[in-house]
Amino acid sequence: MAFPHRPDAPELPDFSMLKRLARDQLIYLLEQLPGKKDLFIEPDLMSPLDRIASVSILKQHEVDKLYKVENKPMLSSNEQLCFLVRPRIKNMRCIANLVNADKMAGRARKYKVIFSPQKFYACEMVLEEEGIYGDVSCDEWAFSLLPLDVDLLSMELPEFFRDYFLEGDQRWINTVAQALHLLSTLYGPFPNSYGIGRCARMSYELWRKLEEEEESETKSRRPEIGRIFLLDRDMDFVTALCSQVVYEGLVDDTFRIKCGSVDFGPEVTSSDKSLKVLLNAEDKVFSEIRNEHFSNVFGFLSQKARNLQAQYDRRRGMDIKQMKNFVSQELKGLKQEHRLLSLHIGACESIMKKKTKQDFQELIKTEHALLEGFNIRESTSYIEEHIDRQVSPIESLRLMCLLSITENGLIPKDYRSLKTQYLQSYGPEHLLTFSNLRRAGLLTEQAPGETLTAVESKVSRLVTDKAAGKITDAFSSLAKRSNFRAISKKLNLIPRVDGEYDLKVPRDMAYVFSGAYVPLSCRIIEQVLERRSWQGLEEVVRLLNCSECSFTDMTKEDRASSESLRLILVVFLGGCTFSEISALRFLGREKGYRFIFLTTAVTNSARLMEAMSEVKT
Repeated sequence: MAFPHRPDAPELPDFSMLKRLARDQLIYLLEQLPGKKDLFIEPDLMSPLDRIASVSILKQHEVDKLYKVENKPMLSSNEQLCFLVRPRIKNMRCIANLVNADKMAGRARKYKVIFSPQKFYACEMVLEEEGIYGDVSCDEWAFSLLPLDVDLLSMELPEFFRDYFLEGDQRWINTVAQALHLLSTLYGPFPNSYGIGRCARMSYELWRKLEEEEESETKSRRPEIGRIFLLDRDMDFVTALCSQVVYEGLVDDTFRIKCGSVDFGPEVTSSDKSLKVLLNAEDKVFSEIRNEHFSNVFGFLSQKARNLQAQYDRRRGMDIKQMKNFVSQELKGLKQEHRLLSLHIGACESIMKKKTKQDFQELIKTEHALLEGFNIRESTSYIEEHIDRQVSPIESLRLMCLLSITENGLIPKDYRSLKTQYLQSYGPEHLLTFSNLRRAGLLTEQAPGETLTAVESKVSRLVTDKAAGKITDAFSSLAKRSNFRAISKKLNLIPRVDGEYDLKVPRDMAYVFSGAYVPLSCRIIEQVLERRSWQGLEEVVRLLNCSECSFTDMTKEDRASSESLRLILVVFLGGCTFSEISALRFLGREKGYRFIFLTTAVTNSARLMEAMSEVKT
């Protein structure tokens, strides 16, 4: 079960230091407002803050009461108010309304605004426009790295995806560069860097500038992490749009993992209360099943339950001394394991019920057909039926996007038909969402005479691969294309298997999608690490429309030990899924690497679609 790390796998750095740094900086900022104060926190920051500083720590530093930042009259009677917010215009308007209401009432208080992870000029401009810039003091809490697990760091910036990949807003690139700079300051320089994507390139270049400004500080340190790989989310939308079937991914799709923890409702806890559970390597049951294909999980949990019962049964033949040892040393651990086991069994049952209701097998079959390029008409009919039955607006959009990307855009007739049916079924308010999806390249319409799949297959039968590539290139230059079929062929993303794919003993990363598809993002990382450069992958880079945006930077120095070269930091800009994390953990076990993941936020297909949607649920 669970993938044990190879005995020769390198040790992971201790990322708890990042939490301590963030906590100390926050305490320092709070103490700049001496005496009792009320703290107003933006809802989005509540979960990350909870992982850094508990309420008791805040109370120790004279925080009296905690409130949400909301656009409504203030209840606080304190003379000092502190606002902990993301740098957003709407937050500035909320704060301005509260301060101006105090002014109108003739009340003088002290106000402090702490921006996390950084403050933007636009926010200060709004405070000035509202006439309160002189009444508030502004500060930055540079909290941009939250360790969610031993190998997973999140910037907790879900808005990064929409801001950059839809709006073209580059403001968060500085935050990414600062986060990388902090990591290289704490854990030594990264001797080898690779990346692909426009955002990856900009983040990398800005980070290098920061490094050059403070070169002397990190230069003498031995690197702990030997390689870093930066990857844009738009290099691989397909993986993010697929239904997840590894346990952790399914828990995220079904219950929504937020900031490393999940709320299990009464249907899971078998009581009348919900329970917030932290999902990380400390949960011994979860750590053994998180990367497993869901079909294996039930068997493992039932075996675990039997083993646990056997350990409990040992009590029967014990004398007093043995019983005393058992109670003092083992019983607490067994009870904790028992509680976790029953929670995960409850979660599995709940997932099974929901998936059976949705006819999950039929859905997965359709997705696999889209990935392989078979039965496109049947798949289109399935999507139409999905829309007509009004199963879910987000799910229907996801399937349309998957069809569009795998087919290099929809033929005009299908595009118009699906769009019309969708708007009639779910409402015309979704019209702007279609515009967003088109701009982001997620749901596009082919220009007449552009059916690439047909052309490519005919051409490849007639001429060599190289000549076919040139003809494909001529078509690709017409617009920003996904070229998924050609990339899939080039990188062998659809494994050819004789007989059944054995999910109990996976042979490659495709197991995270039931053996049907190797995640493109993970395959790119595997190929580049194998070659130690993009050499030999020029055709793939061209098909990804990234000829200008792939880079390799390898230092000549030999300070990187062979141990550190097997420790690889993968940076996902725009979010990464639990399926990708599981796939790379598997690759690490096979090749003797250890991967560390840094993401702007953990994402999945629903979050991706919600970010593009103009209809807020």
